[in-house]
Amino acid sequence: MNAKAVYGIVGWKNSGKTTLTERLVGELVGRGLRIATLKHAHHDFDIDREGTDSFRHRAAGASEVAIVSGRRWALMHELGENAEPSLDEMLARLSPCDLVLIEGFKRESHPKIECRRLGAKDTAPLADKDPAIAAIASDHETETQGLPRFDIDDVRAIADFILRNTGLTSSTG
Repeated sequence: MNAKAVYGIVGWKNSGKTTLTERLVGELVGRGLRIATLKHAHHDFDIDREGTDSFRHRAAGASEVAIVSGRRWALMHELGENAEPSLDEMLARLSPCDLVLIEGFKRESHPKIECRRLGAKDTAPLADKDPAIAAIASDHETETQGLPRFDIDDVRAIADFILRNTGLTSSTG
């Protein structure tokens, strides 16, 4: 793997995973760390749109399309009949960094923080069945099965927890 550490952000739909991940990226980058993210999508998604040159290349049958500019590049890979790649396969494709924040992949065994919000689609605790969940981030008081609980908006404390648990240090802390 190209990262020193990985840490997951998991929870049910509308539990605050994306917002927490986004805020953690900003906090950790602000501390001088190089962060990558890996997001699992449960539905058919597309980062391209009809009418673009790259979409036309894919529609014509290209199995991979790379888009490159002076500011960024992207690679789209069509799976066709192949299985979804594993978390480890995707981690191996990332460039070197200090930490990969993984959003989703809740059934994998990497260490995770579970997000809980009152407005989530489901409120069944994941920590009951997942020993890899190391803490709870919530917008309300909740049973934590003895795990540390953070307010979901206390991004600094959650970042500190992740750094302690991964053994990483930041250049500003």
